[in-house]
Amino acid sequence: MITNPHWQDADTFYEQLLDAQAGLSPEQLQAFSARLILLLANQVGDAAVLAACIQAAREAA
Repeated sequence: MITNPHWQDADTFYEQLLDAQAGLSPEQLQAFSARLILLLANQVGDAAVLAACIQAAREAA
């Protein structure tokens, strides 16, 4: 699992993320977030990496 910054143009990504969430109801935001997580998990694909990410996110919560 990569834990240090590893993306290109983080500012643009953050802006796109905020724009995509603008105006959504709480229910729509929850559905959007779940769908985005599933799409990104599909891109990762590796079950061990996904499990490590889930554990790291849970520990941070």
